[in-house]
Amino acid sequence: MSGGGRHRRRIRIAVPVAAAGLAAAVATALLMSSANAATALPTPTVKPTVSSPTFAELKERALGAVASDGTAGETTRKSTLSAGTTESNIDPKIIGGTETTISTAPWMAQLWYYDDRGTPDDDSDDRGFFCGGSVVSPTKILTAAHCVKGYDWSANGAVLTGTSQLLGEDGNLHGGTLTGVRRQWNHTSYGSTTFNNDIAVLTLAAPVTAKPIRMTTSGDTTSYAAGTKGTLYGWGRISSTNQDSAETLKTATLPIQSDSTCTGAYGSDFIKGHMVCAGTPATGSDTGTTTACNGDSGGPLIVKDRIVGVVSWGVKNCVTKGAYSVFSKVSTYVGVASPRVDDANLDGDHKADLWVRNASSKEGFEKDSKGTSFAARESWGDWDGVNVVLQTDLNRDGFQDFVVRDSSAGGVYWMHWVSSSGSWSTKQIFDDWTTRTRIVAPGDVTGDTLPDLLSVDSAGVLWIYPGKGTGSFSARVKVGSGWNQYNSLRAKGDFTGDGKTDLIARSRSNSYVYLYKGTGKSGSAAFSSRVKVREWGGYNAFDAPGDVTGDGKADFLARTPGGTLYLYPGTGKATSEIFATRISVGTDFKQYDIFG
Repeated sequence: MSGGGRHRRRIRIAVPVAAAGLAAAVATALLMSSANAATALPTPTVKPTVSSPTFAELKERALGAVASDGTAGETTRKSTLSAGTTESNIDPKIIGGTETTISTAPWMAQLWYYDDRGTPDDDSDDRGFFCGGSVVSPTKILTAAHCVKGYDWSANGAVLTGTSQLLGEDGNLHGGTLTGVRRQWNHTSYGSTTFNNDIAVLTLAAPVTAKPIRMTTSGDTTSYAAGTKGTLYGWGRISSTNQDSAETLKTATLPIQSDSTCTGAYGSDFIKGHMVCAGTPATGSDTGTTTACNGDSGGPLIVKDRIVGVVSWGVKNCVTKGAYSVFSKVSTYVGVASPRVDDANLDGDHKADLWVRNASSKEGFEKDSKGTSFAARESWGDWDGVNVVLQTDLNRDGFQDFVVRDSSAGGVYWMHWVSSSGSWSTKQIFDDWTTRTRIVAPGDVTGDTLPDLLSVDSAGVLWIYPGKGTGSFSARVKVGSGWNQYNSLRAKGDFTGDGKTDLIARSRSNSYVYLYKGTGKSGSAAFSSRVKVREWGGYNAFDAPGDVTGDGKADFLARTPGGTLYLYPGTGKATSEIFATRISVGTDFKQYDIFG
């Protein structure tokens, strides 16, 4: 995929005291006894290698785009309006509306793209355009696929946040922040002629301070009821008669239209379930028309402080009589987009990687995902002194963090890279978790976009520790009791395709495997009633690192006593068909006692 920068976190660890007497193998490969453990923690000693364009390069790209008049995702397809009375070119797209400030929409982002081919004739092959986007996490921008697919954002893009003023030819950022793009993702089934599946996520090279906004949930129907007022934001064209864009962020209120109304206007061009249209019918001129237009592409349609739509397409010049603005329906795509928002991993691509520790030598290893297999292992040095290692991203900076438990005192620590100082930091986050039988870093359980932690205490009570996005946590919340009936509790991401974090548990007594579907809530309502999805008596270790295959669905790993590790690709189904046919990814995994 174009634009995917590679981020290596090659960490070498030196521990001065070796463990004496730790068990050589652990049946579940999750938690080990804390007795006779080392007293020192692993210390990351090698800086991650992160390439990022300079400020001058970013500004040059942005100014190149300002000087251009291109449009992202252009198509020659035509759409017929109002039972064939009007035909107009489909165009990726606020005419009307009012000016607003960035404080009302702090998550708004300007996406500038300029590809200078270096030839004398700039007009013939250079490509520059502008799109809108929304900050949905400190390093993540939700936008439209037609603004992303086919373009190399890492090499040619710049994202401006924190300002209501459009970047001008003088290069004034108006207090905003320019950031590069590390990698990009667009829906794999995006159709460039139909604008179907028009959703994408850009990963920034550094976190921004802009306040994120949440996507709506997969079960949201209320926001799409006809007549519901949605709010549109953008810097797009302000007239159908010229190419002038809004210098100041604009907003408009658009009523959501029913699917039947949208189909009546656009026929088969409107794809029910994948698209939503909004606004009142255009009048045929700027007068009396309020609509999204070119340059608003990728921007959000907001209902009750959540993104329900992403500006996708409309008709050319935007005001053709009877036309509506068309948006990608976010409730349909939140399941596939969410893994791209929470996809920090060891090598910085879109696929979750495996971290393991050798039981005898205590050496840790990284094994990068190749989709349906893993690359050769790469040493991380001595990882003695801990009995839990979990991959996570507690501060949502896009870099892989680790939660580890001290083998001797049971303290739990957060290891994370601090970009501003160019160094690693280790922070204790919990004291004396020696008797905790399970610790899980599943991602966002409570639905606030902030990664949480789970633990099961010696009495079998499951607790949520709501994350604050800073490596610290709010007061714990009780989910329920009886969780020590399980000898494995694993989670990372969404197994059911609804954009909510789930849990996978295996029973001690009969090896039944259960899905606890996440609800996006806290406390006793955090998970739905369990659903039996498998019976796995032939495995003794499990791992849920996230989306190993890179298809947007969380996957699962299971090891046999003989050492064969199987990948169970996720299907996104909340049934016994939750996993596809297993794939062997190696036969030498008996040597490992920790799967992170």
